[in-house]
Amino acid sequence: MWHKLLLQILIALLPIGTFQIWFNRPAKMRQMPLFLGAVCGLSMLLCMYYAMDCNQIMFELSFVPYIIGSLYGGIPVAAVLSALFLVVRLIQCASSAESVIGLLIFFLIFIPILFKSIIPFQGASRDRKIIIAYRFCAFMLVVDIVAVGKVYLSGATAHPDHTLLMVGVYAAVFCVATVLSVYYVDLGVERVQLQVQLREVSIKYRNEVRRLQQFIDIAPLVVVFIDRHGRVSHVNELALKLTQLDPREIVGHSYKTVLRLLDGDAVVRSVDRVLNGADPVAEVIKIQGRTFYTTACPIWEVWMQKMEGVLFIAHDMTELQRLKDEVDKMERLSLVGQMAASITHEIRNPMAVIRGFVQLLNERSPPAQQSYFRIVLEELDRANAIINDFLSLAQNRIVEKEMSSLHDVLNDMMPLIWADANMRGQTVDLALSEDTGLLELNVKEIKQLVLNLARNGMEAMHDKGVLHISTQDLHDRVLLRVSDEGVGIPPEKLERLFEPFFTTKAQGTGLGLALCLSIVERHHGKIQVESKVGEGTTFLVSFCKTGFDCW
Repeated sequence: MWHKLLLQILIALLPIGTFQIWFNRPAKMRQMPLFLGAVCGLSMLLCMYYAMDCNQIMFELSFVPYIIGSLYGGIPVAAVLSALFLVVRLIQCASSAESVIGLLIFFLIFIPILFKSIIPFQGASRDRKIIIAYRFCAFMLVVDIVAVGKVYLSGATAHPDHTLLMVGVYAAVFCVATVLSVYYVDLGVERVQLQVQLREVSIKYRNEVRRLQQFIDIAPLVVVFIDRHGRVSHVNELALKLTQLDPREIVGHSYKTVLRLLDGDAVVRSVDRVLNGADPVAEVIKIQGRTFYTTACPIWEVWMQKMEGVLFIAHDMTELQRLKDEVDKMERLSLVGQMAASITHEIRNPMAVIRGFVQLLNERSPPAQQSYFRIVLEELDRANAIINDFLSLAQNRIVEKEMSSLHDVLNDMMPLIWADANMRGQTVDLALSEDTGLLELNVKEIKQLVLNLARNGMEAMHDKGVLHISTQDLHDRVLLRVSDEGVGIPPEKLERLFEPFFTTKAQGTGLGLALCLSIVERHHGKIQVESKVGEGTTFLVSFCKTGFDCW
């Protein structure tokens, strides 16, 4: 008898063992309800087949796999198992009408309870699931007591004490098998869920490490990780570029060898102090002629609360320092320009008085002396022109612009340019494109721009030279070209061509091209210069059309 009970226990616990072996990968999560349903169905049939008959009472544990398969498999699996259980039971008790009626009544009560418990069970915690399993055990215990009591009342059992013992053992085995099944199935599910979570965490960790590695490598910083023993554990691309070493020659070696390649002993002393427990150290050093802001700071282990190593970072501040110097220079020049503009404005008044009296003296002087007065007047006019150019350059004013045609401006300027060219024995070639449309221009300033560029070109040429002026209509801008056939400009002077007071002419003031640049910038345009020594120079001015963002 007891070996049959042991066989029932093994068969009832068969789903647990097979589930623990089969359910070992997250990919099988979707097939879990179907697998548990199939295994529990097989276990249920085997328990029915090897049922024990003790004094007219049938003892078997088929309800254990039936309940477990239904709760974990869901409503579809529960429906199949219920139908299978009912069919087999009806076949077993077909000879007794009373048993059939009792079975149907039992199912009419049990099935709604079972189906109503499935969804809450699947969303509950493990402790809550065990409580639900205990409720089913209590329900089945009540059913068994009713069945045993009926047999007792009928007097069909010959050994009532033995039967009561078997009922007690069966009830205990049923409860333990049901609770163990719930516990171990849920344990298997939790194990796979932990695998999924571990995989997700591992993937996130690898992604974060990869992103951090990419950030460290592409960041414009020199990054060197040093462990607590003073060995380099990691360097980024910029550090390798500066040291001109292979990673295998750096990683695992002493940091002193690596950092001395950057800046001698200064950086080494900073890292030494941090390794010995000092606070983060920041310094500004020179590495290969460039300015770097360096920081050496400790890296702490979160859990152990001890220093893991040192992080050395160097930020290239060369361009930032250069820009700062340029801003300081511009501020000083702006201040000087404002002062000079104020002074030159005051100079014009006495110069006008001087010119008036010189002109008066010229009219009253003998003819032999008039040439001297004419020279004085010419020099005064030249000084006044320099003052005017300087004031135009210093006054960074907002100009009023209106929709105008660049071609109309050029046609208005051509008689003056032609006259200037004829006096020099030169010619002018004007090549205008088709109608370029209207641009936002200040006509007075554009005339000054064209005249300055044209006269610069004519002054750069000898006699018989040709000055080329042309326009080109593009999709988003209009180009103005002024080309000469002069001696050209050396490459080393091109970069400084638009600086105030820089000139390549013997009698130049160095303000003409600076004024041209100022006019073009006020029109939100661009000016470029191309030159070849011995062939000539071309100035290219670009005007952006209305409604376009050219730059």
